[in-house]
Amino acid sequence: MKKIVLLTVIAILAVAAFLAAGPAAEKPRIGVLRFTNHTSAGWWSASVGSELSDMLASELVSTRSFQVLDRKEIEAVLGEQDLSDTNRVDQATKVKMGKLKGAKYLVAATVSAFEEGVKGTGGGVSFKGLSVGGKREKTYIAVDLKVVDSETGEIVDSRTIEAEAKGQGLAAGLSLRNFSIHGADYQRTPTGKAIRACVIYISEYLECSLVRGTDADCMKKWDDMDRKRRERDKGSIDIN
Repeated sequence: MKKIVLLTVIAILAVAAFLAAGPAAEKPRIGVLRFTNHTSAGWWSASVGSELSDMLASELVSTRSFQVLDRKEIEAVLGEQDLSDTNRVDQATKVKMGKLKGAKYLVAATVSAFEEGVKGTGGGVSFKGLSVGGKREKTYIAVDLKVVDSETGEIVDSRTIEAEAKGQGLAAGLSLRNFSIHGADYQRTPTGKAIRACVIYISEYLECSLVRGTDADCMKKWDDMDRKRRERDKGSIDIN
């Protein structure tokens, strides 16, 4: 009898705790717009903006903190729904209409700064655009990020995300005339490393800002980085 009473009390407490906690919070619904470029980066091409958008969407999915909506594939989704609305599709496998989700936030990104510099000396050889030698190259990239509320059109968050990467030896001087974000060659270059790092940083920042909140402890790191960037930028301006 005592055991039954104890189990009943535990069950009641568990239900009460569940009701008090309420339903699980829905993950933010987010869509990634195409990247744009405001620099003279030689590796930029018409396809890179779309590739960077895909890369960021993948990183956001990997955080498991967002519902990432792929707006670029919306026509294919609508086409499948239209096909399902015909008699050519088995009724049991038809796609339900009216189930598309809308994005709460839209992310826009612009490459606002890009710098490549070569430090050190030393000879080397070059073959078909690939340099092999002892030179050390450093690449810097900055991306201006905007988060737009899709219901109001208001910019609810903005941040400049920076990344820097260094490389040495093989592929340090890789020609980027045929640059591809998904190509194996780019991943070994400082440029490729800086781009990948910047995209990862963007996903981490959005997770901190949109999921944990602007008052979360993780925001202190980003605020400190932004403060240092502002001080550095102001120091580079010579006002006479």
